[in-house]
Amino acid sequence: MSTTDSTREATPSAEDAGVVVVGAGLAAAHVVESLRDRGYAGPVTLVGDEDDRPYERPPLSKGYLQGATEIGEAYVHPSDWYARHDVSTRFGATVAALDREAHQVELASGERIPYGTVVLATGATPRRLRLPGGDLSGVLTLRRIGDSEAIRKAISEHARVVIVGGGWIGLEVAAAARAGGSEVTVLEMAELPLLPVLGPRVAEHFARLHRDQGVHLRTGVSVRELVGEQGQVTGVSLGDEVVPADVVIVGIGAAPNTQLASDAGLTVRSGVLVDEHLRSVDDPDVLAVGDVAEARHTVLGEPLRVEHWDNAIRQGKLAGAVITGGDDTYDWAPYFYTDQFDLGMEYVGHGSADDDVVIRGDLDSGEFIAFWLRDGAVSAAMNVNVWDVNEHLRALIGREIDSERLADTSIELTDL
Repeated sequence: MSTTDSTREATPSAEDAGVVVVGAGLAAAHVVESLRDRGYAGPVTLVGDEDDRPYERPPLSKGYLQGATEIGEAYVHPSDWYARHDVSTRFGATVAALDREAHQVELASGERIPYGTVVLATGATPRRLRLPGGDLSGVLTLRRIGDSEAIRKAISEHARVVIVGGGWIGLEVAAAARAGGSEVTVLEMAELPLLPVLGPRVAEHFARLHRDQGVHLRTGVSVRELVGEQGQVTGVSLGDEVVPADVVIVGIGAAPNTQLASDAGLTVRSGVLVDEHLRSVDDPDVLAVGDVAEARHTVLGEPLRVEHWDNAIRQGKLAGAVITGGDDTYDWAPYFYTDQFDLGMEYVGHGSADDDVVIRGDLDSGEFIAFWLRDGAVSAAMNVNVWDVNEHLRALIGREIDSERLADTSIELTDL
């Protein structure tokens, strides 16, 4: 079926058959909340393979990992919210197949749930090291509550922590582990952490931050294998040396969970391909949201897949609006934030290392705003330890602004 076919109206009996949301993470929680807030009266079923009800994942690498917050604060809704809003839940259940012809979701248990509309919110799975020793005990990833608890326990025991990958998750875990008193080593293949996203000038700022806090940041290195004794990891081999480790945390990105969609005959590229309304380009009765969705962005004019907290919330709400007859589209600039040591940051837009970078303020002071410019237009902006400005920065995305004006602190952001 062509992309234009996806504009046909959804099944007339969609509300009678109901909505099934596959996946029970943050995006899924906001789909079902949006449906009920917008007066949707049909059956709603939420299916997730975790035993827990939907929760937010940022605390797993931030507050909860650091011991600053309790896990109860991460849940999206109180435990009785789903029953009170007549949302049927299947937690701890695996979806075996999506039968588009019969309009049914088949669970591994054999149960088949009918749908008028199905929303795929299947998320992503952390990539593991496909190297010798990758399956040793003590080699961890971070995605779920149990993962965070295992890392938190290791930190509390002042374990020697080695983190493979210097992305956002890797650096946040490094900050938490170092603050907890652990000896921390970060191994990164690139010349600097976060280089593809931030470019060398801002990436160097993050590298210096971690080194100043005692993190052993090793860049330009490749992991050859993980070594261990009696099934337990004891180190990471770089070929010519072994870095000792009591626990190894792998932070090399995540792969979207697209197998269910692929098996159902839906188009999959970097994620499930959907239009600006989050409807599959193959089937208007199937939507995809969150980490698994590669959605057409109306401003960029091309498909985009984003794995951040804000996007999960917004796409969940958008799906609810679309299902209830709205004409809303995917048009917002991506947003994310991080907390590392004494650095707090918010980022909005979609920049890259190839863009020109303009710094507003003093980079060395630790309080500044960075702008990324592509062909003279602002592609992204980041406020570091400067607060209550991110919405002003969002308003600048896509605008052509002279770099000297962006850097001039005497000009208010609202006057740019």
